[in-house]
Amino acid sequence: MTIKIKNTDSHCPPRNVFQAMFSGFMLKCPSCNQGRIFGKYLKVNHQCDHCSEELHFHRADDAPPYFTIFIVGHIVVPLMMAIEVAYKPNLWLQLSVWLPLTVALCYWILPRVKGALIGLQWANYMHGFHPDHDEAEEYGGHVPQPVVETKV
Repeated sequence: MTIKIKNTDSHCPPRNVFQAMFSGFMLKCPSCNQGRIFGKYLKVNHQCDHCSEELHFHRADDAPPYFTIFIVGHIVVPLMMAIEVAYKPNLWLQLSVWLPLTVALCYWILPRVKGALIGLQWANYMHGFHPDHDEAEEYGGHVPQPVVETKV
């Protein structure tokens, strides 16, 4: 299945939205599908270590946690309700199963949702992913520099 965007700029080739989102979900660069999108758990690399595509332009903000809660809630709540109706387990057993499962699912899904959203933004030339993007204009004349971490 190929999903292509309707691109109004003739000099920007259309990008495959599904492939970019899938690459992001797999924690890979949406451009080359080779390099890692994250340097740490949720810290996006400044650029891809394989193709040098700049990735720091993303604006995921609050969307990944929102979608993660939505997805995990739709997985855990029906299962919890089905077990409650079928077996009526004690409260301590319910808590000892569903709380760790919910936390584990959130930790697993959150970076994948953020990666998919970054892939969506890249595929649609959103924010700074457009070739004609003026970073100084977006930040009011001040271009933020990447944070370089040094180990002491």
